[in-house]
Amino acid sequence: MSSGDRQLDSAHIADTGPRDLFTRPLRDLRISVTDRCNFRCPYCMPAEIYGERYEFLPRPEILTFEEIERLARLFVELGVEKIRLTGGEPLLRSQLPHLIEALAAIEGLRDVTLTTNGVLLADHALSLRKAGLRRVTVSLDSLDEEVFARMSGRRAGPQIVLDAIDSARNAGLSPIKINCVVQRGVNEHTIVDLAAHFRGSGCIVRFIEYMDVGTLNRWDAADVVSAREIVNRIGAVFPLEPVAANYRGEVAKRYRYVDGAGEIGMISSVTQPFCGDCSRARLTTDGHFVTCLFASGGVDLKTPMRHGATDHDLRQLLRTIWTNRGDRYSEERTSRREGGRKIQMFQIGG
Repeated sequence: MSSGDRQLDSAHIADTGPRDLFTRPLRDLRISVTDRCNFRCPYCMPAEIYGERYEFLPRPEILTFEEIERLARLFVELGVEKIRLTGGEPLLRSQLPHLIEALAAIEGLRDVTLTTNGVLLADHALSLRKAGLRRVTVSLDSLDEEVFARMSGRRAGPQIVLDAIDSARNAGLSPIKINCVVQRGVNEHTIVDLAAHFRGSGCIVRFIEYMDVGTLNRWDAADVVSAREIVNRIGAVFPLEPVAANYRGEVAKRYRYVDGAGEIGMISSVTQPFCGDCSRARLTTDGHFVTCLFASGGVDLKTPMRHGATDHDLRQLLRTIWTNRGDRYSEERTSRREGGRKIQMFQIGG
């Protein structure tokens, strides 16, 4: 198929792909390849719960690379253009470059990316890039040693993450995005330093409002530092101006430094919800199709797949799930009664 034919085919998928109850298309797929992690961040996997004796999913319950590739191909046939690999910590999954190579070969898929805490990234950056990974997002909540230790469960220091970012840049994984979850009373006093460190580096720091993902992080709205406050704090030192989105449905609102030293992003799911443009689906480690980050559950794809479902069967299942999707949790957050079940962050990825 020529490049022109591929473009026409992609346009056809965009026109005919499924739309949910709010006419949102299916464009992005986030795949959690493992529920294991080498950090114990209090807002995701608090150490008092996920200690040494915690039993993660046994290997037979986890999707194989072949199963992930098969489902990913079907998602792409329905309109997905970008796949992000998450976890847990995805680099704990053995032989991950083999999966990336298979995904990168799927016709119609435009981008394969990965989100990582960075601890293992330096050792794998080059092999990931050779396998077809294009970009990487690295979590880094603070450059302050004590704050970083507190927010990572005291599993590492910021320097190993900074070294990994350099390795990723040298391997050609760019642009690199840095994700920083901001919690009041924890790390909001360090965000200007983080922004300053990456100004002019080509890396894009994205500040994320502390969200009520899962049920274990003791989330309280009082702990949220709003995107507006973050912009004001940084802008008071390094003047900022808003920038138009790169595409409809882009998660982060963009701001650039007035002096031309790059840009930052704000992910404001709490104070400025963006449900209306959400085109993201999620595939859990054990093969459940989840249509919202804040969902209470998903639809099992692994069982029918392992019991002989054809590609046609699975494709129709995916289409039905998406066309019946009506999620807009962030827009309804204040009117909901909290305390119900939600999928934990490490099971669904970010």
